[in-house]
Amino acid sequence: MGPATVTTETVTDQAPERGLEELYLRHAPAALRLAYFLTGDLQIAEDLVQDAFVRLAARLAHVRHRDAFETYLRRTVTNLFLSHLRRLRLERTELARQRSERRPMIVLEDGSDRDELRRALRALPERQRAAIVLRFYEDLSERETADVMRCSVRAVNSLVVRAMATLRAQMGGGEP
Repeated sequence: MGPATVTTETVTDQAPERGLEELYLRHAPAALRLAYFLTGDLQIAEDLVQDAFVRLAARLAHVRHRDAFETYLRRTVTNLFLSHLRRLRLERTELARQRSERRPMIVLEDGSDRDELRRALRALPERQRAAIVLRFYEDLSERETADVMRCSVRAVNSLVVRAMATLRAQMGGGEP
């Protein structure tokens, strides 16, 4: 059998396992090179190629000619790479957002101040206490706090302002 007959032979002419194994042996090195040139990282490239073969294995019956498999594989590796980039971009954006929202922790001098703060927090009405804990202890944004509490951002702000005024008054006018 010469190369010309191999390219026109259909993938489904053989047992599916044998066809996939042969396709892998034949096309994986080129796919790995492509993935490596795209990513610059061998481990990520290997993962992309493996994922591409897993995805294409399910569609193997729909590939009529072996020549088409190479095109599908190249397209799948490229799409997986682009998805990888989008995921990285989203992760970096989220990490940057979290870093920018971090506030310095309140450092209390001794245990008595801490106990006083706990008592003052427990004395707050439940919704005010929830707003303070979500905003400052859990470090949620106003919008996230409003979503958790199922109220408007304006309501969260109002609850926080009232709670902070109560805490300042109970703790002698200093910052809680």
